[in-house]
Amino acid sequence: MEGDKGKVCVTRGNNYVGSWLIKLLLELGYSVHTTIRADPGNKRDLSFLTNLPGSNEKLKIFTADLNDPESFGTAIEGCKGVFHIAAPIDFLDNKPETVVTQRSIDGTLGILKTCLRSNTVKKVVYTSSITAVFFNEIKNVEIMDESYWRDVDYIRSEVKSYVNSYAITKTSIEKTVLEFAAHGLDLVSIIPLMVLGPFICPKIHLPVRTALSPILESRKNNNLLLNLAMVHMDDLARTFIFLLEHPEAKRRYNCSSDTVTAPKMVEIL
Repeated sequence: MEGDKGKVCVTRGNNYVGSWLIKLLLELGYSVHTTIRADPGNKRDLSFLTNLPGSNEKLKIFTADLNDPESFGTAIEGCKGVFHIAAPIDFLDNKPETVVTQRSIDGTLGILKTCLRSNTVKKVVYTSSITAVFFNEIKNVEIMDESYWRDVDYIRSEVKSYVNSYAITKTSIEKTVLEFAAHGLDLVSIIPLMVLGPFICPKIHLPVRTALSPILESRKNNNLLLNLAMVHMDDLARTFIFLLEHPEAKRRYNCSSDTVTAPKMVEIL
């Protein structure tokens, strides 16, 4: 590990992206506070985090929930940067889109207000989604950059997908946080594409499972492999840290390195 680089907070550190980011932050010499949802029965195995090199001295785990944004205060206290990864995922649409979206906006704004009050947080890196860029009426576009936004009305009326609620929620939140940043908070948004690569969390991530579907003999979500824009997990984690460390980074950034067709993916596998 490198020398002490200060203290940062990673929300939802026990998921695919959060846990790998924590691993890299510890390797680079950061002290890390991370948040997880409450586990009343203490049934959740967090050894994949607590056994990381340096975790005994430089990793603290806190309980927090987006439904109670004030609960993030202790974890954020004393941190110079916050990586906000926690997000509600309701792919089954168990709750109305408007309810999920408003709850997510309220929770995220609550966290950002806590960052402003902290007097220590210098920058927030917010995690958006490819669904906040993709899905609109524009056709035959070879490259979609940071100027593109998902069209809410279009996706509601034309795109029939189980990710609709998630896509609308993520776009609404990103627009809201970028507007809120005008209050004096240094905030940058990162837009990962399909994230693939190694993981330390115990459950296989949905995009990884989707990419492996040709050899797992599963046809579910195969349509997502037709023209796959992707980024390696380690590249994404290093991008998070780059955006935190470079003050000139502003607003939003797409994070993608390659586009792979389904035949090429099969060849690789």
